[in-house]
Amino acid sequence: MTQDQIILFALFGAVFGLLLWGRFRYDLVAFSALLAGVVLGVVPSDQAFAGFGHPATLVVALVLIVSAGLVRSGAVMLITRTLVDTGRGLGAHITLMGGLGAVLSAFMNNVAALALLMPVDIQTARKAKRPPGLSLMPLSFATILGGMATLIGTPPNIIIASIRNDALGAPYSMFDFAPVGGLAAIAGLLFVSLIGWRLIPNRADAGAEAADFASYIAELTVPEESDQIGRRVNELDEEAEAADVAIVGLIRDGERRYGRASTVKLMAGDVLVIEATSEALDEFRAGLSLDFSDGDRQDQLTAAGEGLEVVEAVVPEGARIAGRTAQALGLAWRQGAILLGLSRQGRRIRSQIRRTVVEPGDLVLLLSPKGRGQVVADWLGVLPLAERGRDVTADDKIWLALGLFAVAVAAAAFGLIYLPVALGLVVVGYVLARILPIAEIYTHVEWPVVVLLGSMIPLGAALETSGGTDLIARALITLTDGLPAWAVLAVLMIVTMSLSDVLNNTATTIVAAPVGIEMARALDVSPDPFLMAVAVAASAAFLTPIGHKNNTLVLGPGGYRFGDYWRMGLPLEVLIVAVSIPALLVFWPMTP
Repeated sequence: MTQDQIILFALFGAVFGLLLWGRFRYDLVAFSALLAGVVLGVVPSDQAFAGFGHPATLVVALVLIVSAGLVRSGAVMLITRTLVDTGRGLGAHITLMGGLGAVLSAFMNNVAALALLMPVDIQTARKAKRPPGLSLMPLSFATILGGMATLIGTPPNIIIASIRNDALGAPYSMFDFAPVGGLAAIAGLLFVSLIGWRLIPNRADAGAEAADFASYIAELTVPEESDQIGRRVNELDEEAEAADVAIVGLIRDGERRYGRASTVKLMAGDVLVIEATSEALDEFRAGLSLDFSDGDRQDQLTAAGEGLEVVEAVVPEGARIAGRTAQALGLAWRQGAILLGLSRQGRRIRSQIRRTVVEPGDLVLLLSPKGRGQVVADWLGVLPLAERGRDVTADDKIWLALGLFAVAVAAAAFGLIYLPVALGLVVVGYVLARILPIAEIYTHVEWPVVVLLGSMIPLGAALETSGGTDLIARALITLTDGLPAWAVLAVLMIVTMSLSDVLNNTATTIVAAPVGIEMARALDVSPDPFLMAVAVAASAAFLTPIGHKNNTLVLGPGGYRFGDYWRMGLPLEVLIVAVSIPALLVFWPMTP
């Protein structure tokens, strides 16, 4: 290996290692690696930031903005409310929601599609008195599957199309992914709807009503002149049992007394650590006249005179509060809100709530002035779980929004206009028609993904230029020497899937796609089946909650454990490979 190849492999190894560790955000890791590559001389200085103007980066950003426009116009919620019926059985409900999620995610960002449908799914589960965990994972998988069918359905497809354009002089069009990705998606949806959901562990107690799905660890303060002063903690057990809450500890003067607080007499300023659902928590607080954990802030909120509201929300990756504490973020003084409770897959939170680092997948319970819950949630970047009204424009804008988007997709599909330009025109149209306020345009762009793409693209190009991708391709060819073409494609898909299950699928695609092209060149066959194999495999991240953002989003609300995903995900990935290989050989022959 050359010196440049050694440096680049070391940089990619460091990137993958840090992404697996998860201690630092992926955009920071990728940008740091890019700068290191420039300093070490393996990435040309004049190409250092070329990735930020790359078509793939622009399309990803534009798709996010267009998705926001479709939501704000009311178009998506119109479809959802028309089709969803809470009276259906679980199997029929999963089939309908999965199909709807797949269709939406084919034409908009799949994270946005899940964010729209997740509150509907949770409300349906509550009304049907069943655990939402039985339907949330199938919904997540369905929205991932739907993105495989079109160019704009998922970032890996956008990246694959751009890499093909750079390598072969022509990108893929809007529906080139449909023959293979669409078939894989249909097969996957059938599996999820008929068999897959039955493999999910059902941890709900027999006969229990699943009206609430999350128990929060929260803190309540004993106020001055409270009737509870002087009572022992264990003397509150009767009230706690009546309200269906659990007192798990006491905090006094900053000292936590978990497990040894039951005989302690309460004093003014003591903080009771409670495990309860949001409704039970409020019932217990009101019954004993306790304060929320931040008494001073509660007084200020109450003084506003408009009342208070509680918002339950899930923390997605990249949220403002992810990786930070409520105290460090300044939630109280910036937004006039309180982090009231925190839920993390049943694990006990052993530090004060406002000083606890919030992680992606956590459920948070927010207390805010009445009417500001959605504003606070948007500022934090969290997704409220209760079905709620949205800010929408006039009803006549629904069809305008759908029409502009449909015309753009059709024009791009028939090659009449370059896709980034078509999406850009849709954004301009949405602004001019006041479907999207111009002030909100940039708030809908997922900047960590943009930074990741902008940083990884130059690194991927440098790896290809240095011959690094050729080395990887030849190693895989040596591994599969003597095997038939379908077996070579299967190995490439399995390797790509394995990386995507533990890494960001964008980073996986940027490395795997050039490798696929080099494998095709070495075998003197068409690169298209290899690129399509990478596209499908990079999106098929079903084994873990960290492989795809949608899996992370449902982790907390569904009450899943890390090991729950492979139960449905492993047979689904096997099915995807089994369906995709024959489809690749039929629709994208090996002959150049």
